[in-house]
Amino acid sequence: MATRPDRVEAAWRMLAGLGVTITDLRDDLRARNPMPTVGEYLPQVAAAAGPAARRTYGSYWARMSVVWADRRLDEVTATDIEGLKHEAAGSVRFRSNSRSGRHAGEHVIAAARAFYNRAIADGLIEVGASPAHQVAKPRRLPNTRRALTADELVQVNEVVRGGGNDVVLDALILRLHTETACRRGGALGLRLADLDVHYGQVRLTEKGGTQRWQPVTVDLAGRLAEHARARGAILPADTLLRYRDGRALTSRRYDHLWKRIGDQLPWVAMLGVSTHWLRHTTLTWVERHFGYGIARAYAGHTDSTGPATTTYIKGQLAEVAAALSAMTGQPHPLARSEIRP
Repeated sequence: MATRPDRVEAAWRMLAGLGVTITDLRDDLRARNPMPTVGEYLPQVAAAAGPAARRTYGSYWARMSVVWADRRLDEVTATDIEGLKHEAAGSVRFRSNSRSGRHAGEHVIAAARAFYNRAIADGLIEVGASPAHQVAKPRRLPNTRRALTADELVQVNEVVRGGGNDVVLDALILRLHTETACRRGGALGLRLADLDVHYGQVRLTEKGGTQRWQPVTVDLAGRLAEHARARGAILPADTLLRYRDGRALTSRRYDHLWKRIGDQLPWVAMLGVSTHWLRHTTLTWVERHFGYGIARAYAGHTDSTGPATTTYIKGQLAEVAAALSAMTGQPHPLARSEIRP
């Protein structure tokens, strides 16, 4: 409905007669419907977030709660968020594979957007009033990870098996990631119930809570079972990979492992090689020898982005098992014998 100028003028005259200003009305509205501060609202956002979001954004939310603790949600500006982005980018620790804090700055904006998305969903602010969505994310640079060469993979394996305070655990970690191309979270989440020794497969729970059965060699499945039993895994829900004292494996072991490898192989430290490089290595080999569809299934990719053709070229479990068999040179009970690279 169009605003009538005569009514607007009448309203102004009435307010003037009452001695009331627009600021008075705004203050009264705020008093009747108090807007929470960032410090008050952040615990609610964190509680509603999933584990992955808390892990990714937790440190940035904590910084927001310190810097803007007493600021109302509608008092934070795009300039404030831009400033926090530059602060985060400038305070990152130097690493051989760092991008001058670019990822930290990107995460600040993503964390702020997640925060304000929840505020919008709760009806605290309007869709267009989010300051976080008025700050552009830095353009993501091309990934520097690549597949390891056969010689590089041999060197890494030799270092892992040649020392350390738990050679058995480290060797199992390396072999599990090489055979399955799983992400670190997938390995950390494995339980005794997720291991199928008879058919040689593990049930991986990864991004977004997705689950899939992934073939492993029967030999590795047996060694995983022995490892779990020897270190105290009894119940189906018990963690599969464990330290010597029976504690469940944590992500800190991965940091320690690659630090040790990098100390002995300078090129590993220089390139910033990590467990995810093993994923690149395995999936590149599968794609080269078995094609994109099977590599996609091997990776556990279920997203619908990309060409429409991906809907029709889904790899099957038997084909993934055949690729594993060809890669390791070991027969697999789930592999279709007629599938060859």
